[in-house]
Amino acid sequence: MSVIPTDDPRLTAMGLLAEVYAGLAARMQPVLQAAGLSDIDFETLIRLARSPRESLRMSDLAAQTGLSTSGVTRVVDRLEREGLVTRVACATDRRASYATLTPLGGERLEAVLPLHLKDIEQSFTGLLGADELDRFLQTLRTIRDVVRPCATAGAVEGACPDPP
Repeated sequence: MSVIPTDDPRLTAMGLLAEVYAGLAARMQPVLQAAGLSDIDFETLIRLARSPRESLRMSDLAAQTGLSTSGVTRVVDRLEREGLVTRVACATDRRASYATLTPLGGERLEAVLPLHLKDIEQSFTGLLGADELDRFLQTLRTIRDVVRPCATAGAVEGACPDPP
């Protein structure tokens, strides 16, 4: 008879991570909803805001968000209709286009960020000391670089090579 290792610390780590993520997402939702943003809308806008020239190639934005190319197209289409993002054709490659944060998109982020950061501080980062937070961020980056190596595509030189 085999014994199922249900008390394995690897299972505990995954369970805790899932519980923390679900709890944080639920806590952040009301502020984002009040600003008229879904989780993926906010993620798209903040990734653009943190990118050079507040712009990313659509394929890099898809890689960063983990969405398919069609999924990121739908998100950008919706944000473009709301005037928060604009799409710009690449001058050197007709196949490529860029999603770019508009001034209105920047204003929407400026309006939501203070409350969002307060939520993050109260239920996440504020619970850790400075050294703990530094170690935690490094640990998250180490794991992220293995499980989502293209999460910084377009924002960091050489983060995710273009397909041949």
